[in-house]
Amino acid sequence: MTTDQALAPLRSTHSIPVVFGAGAAIGVLGGMIGLGGAEFRLPLLISLFGFAALSAVILNKAMSLVVVLAALPARLAAVSASEPAAHWPVAVNLLAGSLLGAWAGASWAVRMRSSTLYKVLAALMVLMAAALLVTHTTTLGTLDLPLGVQVPIGVAAGFGIGMVAAIMGVAGGELLILTIVLLFGQDIKTAGNLSLLVSLPTMLVAFARYSRDGSFAVLGANRRFALVMVAGSIAGAVLGGLLLGMFPDLVLIPALAVILLISAVKLARHD
Repeated sequence: MTTDQALAPLRSTHSIPVVFGAGAAIGVLGGMIGLGGAEFRLPLLISLFGFAALSAVILNKAMSLVVVLAALPARLAAVSASEPAAHWPVAVNLLAGSLLGAWAGASWAVRMRSSTLYKVLAALMVLMAAALLVTHTTTLGTLDLPLGVQVPIGVAAGFGIGMVAAIMGVAGGELLILTIVLLFGQDIKTAGNLSLLVSLPTMLVAFARYSRDGSFAVLGANRRFALVMVAGSIAGAVLGGLLLGMFPDLVLIPALAVILLISAVKLARHD
């Protein structure tokens, strides 16, 4: 049994409307910027619902996976299959590192002391805030590296993103999009489609690794909680999508980054 498992509540006692409402709020935030909102869900699981770090990460990973799978049919319907297929080497390059990174990150998380994991999560929140700002408020260029340099950097970047996604229980879309644009010179739309091809198998590998740890029992004990929050997240994401463009990025993105930074401070101070 891990330290985190001992600290985590066996079952959430919060009411269904509260859980659904929290999921919906997360979905709206994610939907307004075209993401699943897992970065915002993680601190909420810890601060509002009282889950310890590792338990929150495992729940977040499970819910992120369901939300992404639920959104997949709509995403595929809007994208020609030939578009991501034409750029399959990019996905393979990143997957070569991200699958290993996901396994390594999940393995590290389950062995980490709970107090250390809180601090690591806080640091990664800051990283996600920075990626959010860079991706949505700046014009990204391309590094234009030779293939012999681009490929190993792609593997290394994929490994790092896989670790971050596994430790936080997120899809890692912001980091993937940023990497695909900078390293491989793809536009934002293509990068978003390719990120899905990388994030899904990466999430599955991390999920499989977490399933081997005793702390994975928190998912079974809180199945209804997870399903209700996922339902709220999906409903919120639809609403967030309808609100897309209503708030200018120069206002919305910094506000969301501030939320992540405040969450980071709270996590860093968590015992």
